[in-house]
Amino acid sequence: MSYQVLARKWRPRNFSELAGQEHVQRALINALESERLHHAFLFTGTRGVGKTTIARILAKSLNCEKGITATPCGECSACTEISEGRFIDLIEVDAASKTKVEDTRDLLENVHYAPSRGRFKVYLIDEVHMLSEKSFNALLKTLEEPPPHVKFLLATTDPQKLPVTILSRCLQFNLKRLPLDLIATHLEKILRQENLKFDSDAIRLIADAADGSMRDALSLLDQAIAYGAGELKEPEVRTMLGTVDRSQVFALLQALGERDAKSLFESIAQLAVHSADFTLVFNELLSLLHRVALCQIAPDALDSQHPEQPQIAHIASLLTAEDTQLYYQIGLAGKRDLSLAPNPQLGFEMAMLRMLAFQPGMVKTAQPAPATGGTQSRIPGQPAASIAKPQAQTPHAKSQHLETISKTLGQTAVKKKLSSKDNDNSTELVNPQLNTNTKFSAESNQSETTVPLPENNAGWEILVNKLALNGVALQLAKNSAFVSCSGDNLALALSAAHRQFSNTQREEALQKAINERTGKTLRLSVTIQEQVNDTPALREQQRARERQASAENAIYNDSIVKAIVETFDGRISPKSIQPID
Repeated sequence: MSYQVLARKWRPRNFSELAGQEHVQRALINALESERLHHAFLFTGTRGVGKTTIARILAKSLNCEKGITATPCGECSACTEISEGRFIDLIEVDAASKTKVEDTRDLLENVHYAPSRGRFKVYLIDEVHMLSEKSFNALLKTLEEPPPHVKFLLATTDPQKLPVTILSRCLQFNLKRLPLDLIATHLEKILRQENLKFDSDAIRLIADAADGSMRDALSLLDQAIAYGAGELKEPEVRTMLGTVDRSQVFALLQALGERDAKSLFESIAQLAVHSADFTLVFNELLSLLHRVALCQIAPDALDSQHPEQPQIAHIASLLTAEDTQLYYQIGLAGKRDLSLAPNPQLGFEMAMLRMLAFQPGMVKTAQPAPATGGTQSRIPGQPAASIAKPQAQTPHAKSQHLETISKTLGQTAVKKKLSSKDNDNSTELVNPQLNTNTKFSAESNQSETTVPLPENNAGWEILVNKLALNGVALQLAKNSAFVSCSGDNLALALSAAHRQFSNTQREEALQKAINERTGKTLRLSVTIQEQVNDTPALREQQRARERQASAENAIYNDSIVKAIVETFDGRISPKSIQPID
C-alpha cells in the first residue's frame, strides 16, 4: 500500500476538523444554515492556510445528498467523490497553467448546462490572480450573473492583482496566518493519532519553521519523522532544519548583559565551529530580544508556561529596556549589512562589538588636543573644531567661512574676537552651557563607603545614585518614590505604570544593594500605587528638560547667532540643539 503524506491524509473533511480561521467558518456556517448563499466566494491568504480546503468543504456542504448543510455527512457519494477529487460537478482549475482567454472561454462553455449529479456545479479556480486581463474580461459577465445552479469559488495568494471589477462581485474572506501555538497543538494531536513519540520542543521548532502555514508544518513533520526514524527529538529536528541552538544565543545575550567581551567571543567562536549560518543566528537573536522587550515592558503578553521563560526573565533583568531596544536595532542593521562584510562571521562580530560599544546614557570625553599656540580653542570634551583661523580672506572666502560656522550652530555658539596683535579675525568656539552652576571638585569623584539612610525623596535619590545596580533592578529603584524609613524598614512606592519592574528577585537585589551601601540591615517593601509624583527618574527628566531649555535659550539669544541667521536668511533647528553636560 502506497504511503499517503500527512498533508493529504489529515486534510480537514468538514468545518469541525478545520484548525483556525474561525471568522471564516462562522460566516460560511451561518450562510449555509440560513441558505443565504452568494454565487461567488473569494478566499485569500498566504500558502497553506486552508483556502482550497475550505473551498472543498463548502463544495461538499452545497452538494451533500442529505441537503445543503454546514455539516456534510462525508459518507454519501457526493462527499466521498469530492474528497477523492473525482466529483464531476466540481470543476477545479489551476489558473497558473490556464492563463489564456481561450482556456477561460472553454471553461465557461458549459456553464449554462445543469449539473450532472450534484445540486450545484461548482467552479474552483485556484491562484485566480494568474489569469490574463482578457481572461478576467471573459469571466466578468458570467461571474456577475451566473445561472442559479452555478457557484464560483476563487482562491488566491495575491488579491492585489485582481481587478476591482472581480473583487466587487465576490464575497471576500481573508484567511489569517496560523499562530505558532495552534500549529503546534494540531501537530501534537496528529502525532498522538499516529502513535509516534515526540518532544514538545521539537514540535515548536517545526511550527515556528512553518511560518504560519499548516501545510508547510505537515510537510516538515513528514520530513522530521523520516529523519528521526519515527521519533521527533529536539536536537535532531534542529539539525534537520539547520536552526541555531537557542542555548548558544542565550549565551550571547548573557555575555552582552554582563559586558563580558571574552565570553561573547568564545560563544561566537563556538557557533563558527559548528558552521552556523549567521543570518539564522541574527534571526534567533532578534527573536529573543523581542521576547526580552515584552518581558520588560508587557510581561502579561508572554506565555508564562513557555519552557524558555525563566531564561528570558533572567536576560530581562540583566538588560535595561533601552539596551534591549538598542541591541535590536543594531541586530537589524547587522543582518541587513551581513552580505557586505568580508565574511559572515566578521560581520556578526562587528555587530556584537557595536552592542558592547554603544550604551544608552554614556558619554565619552575626548582627550584634550595638544596646544598649538594659536588663538583657536574648542569645547571641553568635544573633538577639535574643524574651523581654522582665516588668513587674509576675500569676501567670497569669508562667506564660505561663515557658512561653515553656521553648520556648527546645533551644539555651539560662534563668537568672533579681534586680535590685539593684528587685524586678522579669529574664530573661537565656546560652550554656551558652561556656567557657574557647573562645579568640578575632587570630592565629586570620591565614592563614599556608606551613605546615610534617606529621610525624604532627595535623600533617596542620593542613595539610588550610589547603588551598585544595573538592568531592571536599577529601573525599579529609579522609578520608586520614598515613603518612609523607620527602624529597619524602608518603604517605597511604585506607580502602576511601572509595575513590570517589580518582582521578588529584583526587590531582593535592590534590598541587598541598599544594605551594602548604607551598612544597615533593612527590610524593603514596595507597594504599587496608581501614581507617584517624585522619583529619581522623574527628577532626572525634569533636570534634562531644564538643561535643554537653557541650551535653546543660549543659542536663540546669542547675538552672533542672530546676526548669522539674519545675514543668510536662515533658521535654527531646535532638534539640533543639545545641552553639553
